Formats: sequence, C-alpha cells, structure tokens
Amino acid sequence: MCSLSYNNYPILFISMFLLLLLLFCLDTLKVAGYGDPTLGFTPIPLTHANLKLQKPYDIPLNQRYSFKDGVHRLWVYADDKPHEPTSRTQPRTEIRILGLDYNSGVWQFEGYGFVPNGTSGATIAQIHGAAHGATTLILRIYNGDIRYYSRDLVAENLYDRWFRLNIIHDVDGGIVKVFIDGEKKFHTNDKGPGDLYFKCGVYAAPANISYYMESRWRDIKIYRL
Repeated sequence: MCSLSYNNYPILFISMFLLLLLLFCLDTLKVAGYGDPTLGFTPIPLTHANLKLQKPYDIPLNQRYSFKDGVHRLWVYADDKPHEPTSRTQPRTEIRILGLDYNSGVWQFEGYGFVPNGTSGATIAQIHGAAHGATTLILRIYNGDIRYYSRDLVAENLYDRWFRLNIIHDVDGGIVKVFIDGEKKFHTNDKGPGDLYFKCGVYAAPANISYYMESRWRDIKIYRL
C-alpha cells in the first residue's frame, strides 16, 4: 500500500503549481503567436534540383550568386537586366522553388535569411501566382524593416542578423501567415488559388530601391500539412 506523509505535501503542492504554471505559459505563448510554426507539418525533401536560380540574363551566375558553407548569397544591382531578354520586370537574383508548385492545401516555406545594411526596396521572399495578380505575397525590406508589398509593416530591425522566416499558405482557407523567429507577425487574405510557388532572394521593387541589393539564405525547407 502506498501512502503519503505530511512531509511530502509541500513537494507535491510545488510540483502541481509548477505544472500548472508551465501549461499556462504554453497556452499564453500559443495565443500570442509564439512557438514552432512547423508543428504538425510534414517536411518535403529538397535537393539542389528544386532550387532554380534566376539572375540577370546577360551575366554569368557566379557574378550574382554564390553557395558556400550551406549559405546561398544572392545580389543584384539596380541597373541590371531582367532574368529573360523578353521580360520587362525589374532585376532579380532569386531562388525559385521548382517542382513543388501547388494550388490547394496548406503549404509552408521556411528559411533563415540575412539582409546586409543598405539593401532597401528589395523583395526578399514571395509566393508567386494568384487568381488575381501575379503574386500572392511579397515581403520587401525597406531600411531594415520588412513590409507586405510596400505597405503594411511585418517586422522591424532585421539588418545584419540571421532571422528565421516561416510563411504558411492555407490555399483552401484563403489565408497567408508570416512568422519571424517563431512569432506570428502578419496575416492576410490571399488572392485566390493559382499556379503557386515560393521564392527567396532579391528582386528590385518598382521604385525607391538601393543601387546594390543582397540577401543570404540557408536551411531552406518546404512543408505540407
């Protein structure tokens, strides 16, 4: 037979209190949008074949891109050519996730990004494709802050440090969520289903851009719910 002595009551009380405190903190963090956004998702294996590089068409790749020690470094200049001779878009050096296009379900991009001080007016991540318009999501950096297109503020003070970016797109629910370092920073309605895929790198905005633009990426992953 098991019995408890009076001497054990304080220990039992403290243990129960700590457990309740832990559960309360976890619930609070969940409500506040903290935690691991990849929980419940299934990772999809990526190879270099899934990472298609887009760069100014008249310049060799090694003059706008490098890959060393697991880090993709991508840069572009404001007077560079577009990625194709027939394109009328702004200059870019981007990684396009190839072979994992989607038009339904819940998908997630994850990557660790780094933007050096001085890069401004550059899209560093996006969801390409939509029923209405060319893109579902554009994340642009201006003076160290990330914005949704050139409007809503998503996150501040991101220059010269590695940050974890997670983008969740619930196509059926019509919602896009953006997490920085595990914290939900932004959500918006999407623009309808289409031929959708993720991209990261640097892509000059139509106006108010720095002459030199650069971002670095590592540990790029794609998940599906």
